[in-house]
Amino acid sequence: MRVIVVGAGEVGRSIAEDLSETHDVVVIERDEQLVDDLTYSLDALVIEGDGTDLGTLREAGIEKAELLIASTNVDETNIVSCGAAKTTGDVFTIARVKRHGLLETWRGSEGAFSVDFMVSSDLLTAEAIFRISGLPGAHDVNTFMGGVVRMAEFEIETDSPITEQTVQEADRYDSLTFAAVFRDDNLIVPQGRTVFQPGDRVVVVGSTGSVKRFATDIVRAERSEVDDVVIVGGSEIGFQTARVFEEHGHRPQLIERDHRRARQIAEKLPNTSVWESDGTDTEFLRQEHVDEADMVIAALNSDEKNLLTSMLAREIGVNRTVAVIENVEYADLFETVGVDVAISPREETAEEIIRFTRTDQTEKIAMLEHDRAEVLEIEIDTDSTLAGREIVDTIADLPNGVIICAISRAGTLVTPRGGTVVQPGDHIVLFTETRVLDEISDLL
Repeated sequence: MRVIVVGAGEVGRSIAEDLSETHDVVVIERDEQLVDDLTYSLDALVIEGDGTDLGTLREAGIEKAELLIASTNVDETNIVSCGAAKTTGDVFTIARVKRHGLLETWRGSEGAFSVDFMVSSDLLTAEAIFRISGLPGAHDVNTFMGGVVRMAEFEIETDSPITEQTVQEADRYDSLTFAAVFRDDNLIVPQGRTVFQPGDRVVVVGSTGSVKRFATDIVRAERSEVDDVVIVGGSEIGFQTARVFEEHGHRPQLIERDHRRARQIAEKLPNTSVWESDGTDTEFLRQEHVDEADMVIAALNSDEKNLLTSMLAREIGVNRTVAVIENVEYADLFETVGVDVAISPREETAEEIIRFTRTDQTEKIAMLEHDRAEVLEIEIDTDSTLAGREIVDTIADLPNGVIICAISRAGTLVTPRGGTVVQPGDHIVLFTETRVLDEISDLL
């Protein structure tokens, strides 16, 4: 399949890298330097040009393309690129937008903008923040099988109850699988004798209840629910985050220094308390008891300001901080200096678009550690190497680093064991290293 990616920023590049091994990928990018860099580093044809220009699209082979993904940083450019592509034939178009209003317009009018699938970076980020808020200590959270199964990543602290325990000793939760351990730069597939060490980043997959119990235990949390949430910054991401929390029955607080923006947000979000102030004013934060918040979310329009806000929140005693970052390379730095979770709108967007481009059997994906590994939900058909066989018998046919974490059969959750027989129609959640993903797709 020929795929055209318009825009080679972090989102576009991530998408192109993921698809280039299995598809004929063409990238359109306006920046000459970026084109030169990608020409030598990416296994794809890279064209310098404007994705809204029909001549450039024809040069990229739009007449033969089945899919166009518009992923520049400009909403209007992405929409116009999709419209221009539609004039050439039957190509499926995906547009990345930041503004939630465009997404709402598209949803309310079938075929609007000539876009077949639209993703909003701001909304995806807000939803990811809300998922993380429901599990104490979690760095990444995703749900599968309609919410029945949850995946979460945690960092093991020195005083965690499972520190220095083996997987076998820590395996005391029903319907929970230890899928992976990231230790420094190494990925470890946990065995019964694997010992958890301080600093390990552990990925678990299981029922919603079992993952929540695990989270509560390892961080010694008295409760897993977040009630008092403070959002610093009335950016579109800050606004959408407050809106998502409202939709789930919360009454968040939001700090915005611009009078006009603060008033707009207050009018649109009746269950959000909006304070017109500077979120980096320590005296104000103490005066308004922000130090008592369960979580502070830094959603300003600057990575540096979000880092400063998170560090100030930590200094006054806030239990948990989340910072929005535009530069993915900052993620490790933020978490190293004390930010609990650094979340990237660009990574969230790339993940959603890549999920949409996968095979029909792939229901959902979650990328881990900047796409070093993935958790997939796949429907098993009769041709799958797993169908009709016990899991223990399929291990030799699967690449190293693949773990079957959960099975849903006719709506019932099945905890996979060696003797479990996988049946056609089952939905399975599995963990895999990204490097063997193509091999897994062929087998399943």
